Amino acid sequence: MPIALADASADPLRGREAVFPAEEFAGRIRRLQTATADLGAEALVLTGPENIFWATGRQTAGYFAFQALVVPVEGAPVLLVRQLETTGARAATWLGDIRAWQDGEDPAAALAALVHDLGLRRLAMERTAWFVSQALADRIAAALAGVALIDGSGVAERLRAVKSPAELVAIRRAAGYAEAAIAASIEACRAGVSENDVAAAMIGAAIRAGSEAMAMEPLVSSGPRSGIPHATWRRRTLASGDGVFLELAASHDRYHAALMRSVWIGPPPAEAVRMMDTAERALEAALEALRPGAPCSAPHEAAQAVIDAAGYTAAFRKRIGYSMGAAFAPDWGEGAILSLFSGEDRLLEPGMVFHLPATLRSYGAYTVGASETVIVTDTGIEVLSRLPRRMTVR
Repeated sequence: MPIALADASADPLRGREAVFPAEEFAGRIRRLQTATADLGAEALVLTGPENIFWATGRQTAGYFAFQALVVPVEGAPVLLVRQLETTGARAATWLGDIRAWQDGEDPAAALAALVHDLGLRRLAMERTAWFVSQALADRIAAALAGVALIDGSGVAERLRAVKSPAELVAIRRAAGYAEAAIAASIEACRAGVSENDVAAAMIGAAIRAGSEAMAMEPLVSSGPRSGIPHATWRRRTLASGDGVFLELAASHDRYHAALMRSVWIGPPPAEAVRMMDTAERALEAALEALRPGAPCSAPHEAAQAVIDAAGYTAAFRKRIGYSMGAAFAPDWGEGAILSLFSGEDRLLEPGMVFHLPATLRSYGAYTVGASETVIVTDTGIEVLSRLPRRMTVR
C-alpha cells in the first residue's frame, strides 16, 4: 500500500480526524503514481491545498503557509508542512511520513533537502497552485538545481473531476446545508431589514444545518448592488422595489455544493420578470443537455441558445457552469478544473458534479436567476436541491 499506516498504539492521533478511511486515499495515491509514471517522472510534487487534501485528507486554516506533498512513483508519499501544522497533519491524514520546516527557515530549502533525501532526480512539479508566489517558485527552482523539473500541473485535477461514492455522499450533505441556508435567507428578505440581517440568516442556517467553513463568502446583495457580479453584503437596508441576489456554497468535509435564488421586494418590473423566465428556461435547457457522453460544451450551448433567442445575450456573457468538489478559499468551485462552456470537449462522465448558475444581469441595476448543483449519473443527472427555482416576491 503506498500510504504508510502507523500502529494506532504508536500514534493514536494519526487519522483521528480523517474525512475518509485510509483505503480511499490509498487508491488516490495509486492513481497519482500511475499518472506520474506516464509523465516519465520519478515523483509528483503537489502544493495546492485542494490537491493535497484530495490525495491525503490534509486540511487546515493555515494553508497560507507553504506545504508540499511528494508522491514518488514507488513507495509512500511524504508531506512537508510548517512545524506548527504537524499535529493537524497527523490527525487529518493516514500518512506515516510527515516532515516539517521551521519558522525562519526557507521552505524552498526544506523541500530541496527532502527531495535529495529521497534520492529523486526527475520531478513533475505542480505549477498552478495559488499559494506559491513567483518569488518562492524561483527559490524552489534554484534550490532544486540539478534536479530535472517537468510540468506536473493538472495531474491531480484530471483525477479529481470524477468523484468517488464517498465524495458524492459529502457533496449531497453540503447541498442539504445550502438548501437550508437559501431557504432561510429568502424568508429573511423583507423591506426594512439589512443585507447583514439576510446574510446572518443565511450563514447561521447553513452552520446549524451542519456546514463547516465555506471556501468563499456567501453572496448577498440588494437593489442596484445586486447588478454587480460577486458583490456581497454591506449593511444596505432592503426597500420596496429592490431585487435581492442570494448565493452560497455550503461545505461538508471540505466538499462544497452551491445554490442561488432571486427575491424581489414588492412587484418586480416586467423586464425583470421576462429575464427571470428566460433564466429558468435556460437552466432547464442546460440540465436537459447534461448527460453522460455529451461534451461539456453541450449544456452551455443549450442555455446560450435560449438566452440568445430571448434577446439577452449581453446580459449573460459567461459559462453556464463549473465543476464542484473539494475547495479552499478563495474559490468554492472547481472552475479551474472543468467548465461547462463553449469549446470544452471533455465528455461528461458519471460522478462529475457541476454548479449551473443561470444568471441574467441588468448591470448595475439588478440580477435575476437560479442555479442547481447536480451529479452526473449513468443515465442523466441527480439534482441536489428541491427548492423552487421561481423568483420569490415579497
